[in-house]
Amino acid sequence: MIKTGELDPNFKYEIAKEPGGENIKRCFNCTGCTVGCPITEIDSGYNPRKIIRKALLGMRNEVLADESLWLCASCYICYERCPQDVKITEVMGAIRTIAQREAKSGKIKLGNPKPLFDNLFIDSVKKNGRWHEAKVSGTFMLKTKGLKGALGYAPMGMELFKKGKLSILPHKIKGKEEIKRIFEEVEI
Repeated sequence: MIKTGELDPNFKYEIAKEPGGENIKRCFNCTGCTVGCPITEIDSGYNPRKIIRKALLGMRNEVLADESLWLCASCYICYERCPQDVKITEVMGAIRTIAQREAKSGKIKLGNPKPLFDNLFIDSVKKNGRWHEAKVSGTFMLKTKGLKGALGYAPMGMELFKKGKLSILPHKIKGKEEIKRIFEEVEI
């Protein structure tokens, strides 16, 4: 049941202001995005059409709390099938940006661990010039599974280390300073 008193009629405009969300208001709910989506083959609960529809209706809280928001594989099949030129993949990115901003300010709590992994990954690239697999994976496991859960992955980590597939120390790369500079310029 939709409670009209809880709707945010400005939510669609907020999404449209985000990079990638510009065309959200063009969507007329044809289902083309969902019919071709490979994620729906794996998870029948994922439905980009419903997420967009809820966003257009102003169901802000429900959209931002939706776990499936983080499932988009960014394959752009939805965009290819959209008769209205709505870049659903980019709209999902715009909505995720709003969700992360709301979570960072303490207004909502994100239940999905994907944003945590993404942030650990980006921070690692900023610091090391590429991602440091052992630190990112270990920190992610500690934060999501706790010490006992993370220790459960130790045997696999040791096997990867023995086979040379996992480095304990960050890789030394050329151009590390250039990568840091790129991040500094983008974050201004």
